[in-house]
This record gives sequence, structure tokens and C-alpha cells, in this order.
Amino acid sequence: MNHILLQSRIKTLLLSFAACFLAAALVLYPEQAFHSSIRGLSIWWDVVFPALLPFFIAAEMMMGFGVVHFLGVLLEPLMRPLFRVPGAGAFVMTVGLISGNPMGAKLTARLREQRMVTREEAERLVAFTSTAGPLFLFGAVAVGFFESTSVGVILAAAHYLSTLLVGFLMRFHEAQAPPSGPPDKKQGFILLRALRAMHRARIQDGRPLGQLLGQSVTSAVQTLLLIGGFIMLFSVLTHLFRHVGAALLLEKAISALLRLFSFPTELSDSLLAGFFEITLGSQLASAASPELPLVLKLAAVSLVIGWNGLSIHAQVASMISGTDIRYLPYFFARIIHGFLAAIITLLLYPVLEPHLHHLPAIQPAFAAGDTPSLPFWWEWFKIPAIVGFVYFLLRFPASFRSRTPAAKNTR
Repeated sequence: MNHILLQSRIKTLLLSFAACFLAAALVLYPEQAFHSSIRGLSIWWDVVFPALLPFFIAAEMMMGFGVVHFLGVLLEPLMRPLFRVPGAGAFVMTVGLISGNPMGAKLTARLREQRMVTREEAERLVAFTSTAGPLFLFGAVAVGFFESTSVGVILAAAHYLSTLLVGFLMRFHEAQAPPSGPPDKKQGFILLRALRAMHRARIQDGRPLGQLLGQSVTSAVQTLLLIGGFIMLFSVLTHLFRHVGAALLLEKAISALLRLFSFPTELSDSLLAGFFEITLGSQLASAASPELPLVLKLAAVSLVIGWNGLSIHAQVASMISGTDIRYLPYFFARIIHGFLAAIITLLLYPVLEPHLHHLPAIQPAFAAGDTPSLPFWWEWFKIPAIVGFVYFLLRFPASFRSRTPAAKNTR
């Protein structure tokens, strides 16, 4: 008991000291704090807010319409053996990979609140779905920092391969814990069972379209305001730590580790910045000494992106704070992901680089005023597809109605 009390008091002192240090640094260096805060606000407003808002709204609406339950039944045979998570985790994985951080943590927390996953399954899911999105990898890092689409292909391949490896490794986390429930054993075509599950979920949700849309927008904006606050806070912290010299000891430790593994110490500056915030760390790695081989710069960027940075760690911790999901499994998974991504980058670079050297710059899907052309086989396929779709609409609503628990619950 005395040991626990002592730990609690030490924690109180450390947290109080950190808060006082931050306040004193803000008072002593107001100009630096202001400019770094503006930089964080610019990143949030110009990139994060417009990129993530549509995904947040769409994800909230899909959960209300039962799309998660549809994927849960449909992809249960794939997700359970590979990652030891229910099929609903495929929805989180897909949206997380497309939209990027911290979407995976937010959706996992929602699944946990709805009791669709156990605590251990939620921890496995958070560990490998909190990843960087393609918009950040290709737009910000590859084109923005390295000015090369080829770099984006290499980084994306390394990042997503290591993501899947982390997901497979996390299946051994709490291996003895019971699953969230047995998979759907009902007989019948799996697609029809998935559609019925989606219908039941929408009926149980019960919110009309207008209410669901309004609540989705409100929730998305509130979440993005929280994310923006974290981005600005860690932008200020990173700059102030470097300005006052408080990060010097950590930088020396990183340099020692780089020397130990025969890596150039010029990368220590970018790794230190990436420890706090991945955007700044990636930028500094791209601007490192021109004498450094590109493959080493890319390995450093992969390490930083896999680690996620303390800024995203804080966002994820905030997302799961209202649930019983523990933070430490995510923390250790980020370390594993960072090193795996760096190693895979070193292995993939000599294989992919010769084939990607002349890859053209990113172009829009079609120029303004052009009409995208459909594949030739669509002209033969479209009439049967339309007929089949109309038949589906006419045939299966009766099947859904016959399985509705009570007529008074339907809309």
C-alpha cells in the first residue's frame, strides 16, 4: 500500500513539474511559441481538417446504417483467423488505412462502446489500424518533401506490409482471452446473412436520416477540434524543447544508437523531431545532408511514420480514454511497427527503385472537362447488372421483413 502511495505521489510531482515547465517556457519564449502554434494550426486547417472530415462523417453514418455489421458477417472468416478480431474489424482496418490517423482508434473505441469487440480484440485492432494514410504518404512526404512519386510507392509498400505484420503479431496478444462471440453459424448464403445483419442494425439504431447526419457532423467536428488542439500543442512542445536545449540529452542518446547500428548520426535530428511529430521528422529527414544515401533517409522516415509520434500517441490515448482499452499494447506495437517498416524499406529499396526511377508525377484522375471512360466490358455487363439489381430490390425486402423481430420497431 505504501509503495502504491509513493508511486502516486511521484507521478503527481512529475506531472506538476511538466506542466510548470511548459508554462514557464511559454512565458519566457512567447514569440517562438506563437509561431510554432501557427505552424501547427496551418497543418491542421490546410491538411488534416479537409482530409479527415469527410471520412469521419461517412464512418459515423455507415455505423448508423449497419455497414459495420454487414462487414462483420461477410469478413468474419478472414479477420478471425488472421488477426483474431471479429469481422467488424475489417471496417476499421479499411477506413483506417484509407484515411489515416487517428481514425482507427476512434472507430475501435466506438466498436468497444457498442460491445462488438472485447477489450483484448480492441487492443489488437488499435495496434495495427492506427496508421498513416496514403494522402500523407504520397502527398505530404513523397511529393511535398522528396518531390518524387517513386518515394511514395516505396514508403507505402513498406508501411502497409509492416502494418499487416504487426496485425498478425498482435494476434498473440492476450492469446487466452475469449473472443467476442462465436461467428455467425446460420445456414444460407453469406452475403444474404450480411445484408440481414445490416438491416437489423439500422432498425436497432432507430435514428432518422436527418438526426443521424446532424450527429455525424457534430461528432466529426468535435473530434477534429480535439485533434487540432493536440497538433498545435505538440508543435509548440517540439519547438520549445529544441529551443531551450531540453532535448539535447535525448538527441545524444539517438546519436549513440545510430552509431551502434552503423547509421549516420546526421539522421538524429530528424528522428528526434519525429519522436514528437511525424510531419516535422519526415521533413527534416528529406532535408538531411545530400551526401546521405536516399535509402537511409527513407528508412528514417519509415521508422518515424511507424512510430507515429507522441502527438498521435496523445490523440489515440484520448480516443480510447472513455473505454477500458489499454494504451500500452498500442505503445509497444508502434515500436515494433517502426522498426519493421525501416527494415522492410531497406529490403525493398534495391528491388523497387530500378523499376520506379522513371515513374511520372502524380496526375489528377482526369483533366477538367474530360469525361472518364468506362472499361469496354461494362457495355456488355451493364444491362444484366441493372436487371439483377432491380430483381434484388423486388425480391429480398420481403425476406428482410419476415425476419424483423417486431413490426413496431421498423421504420
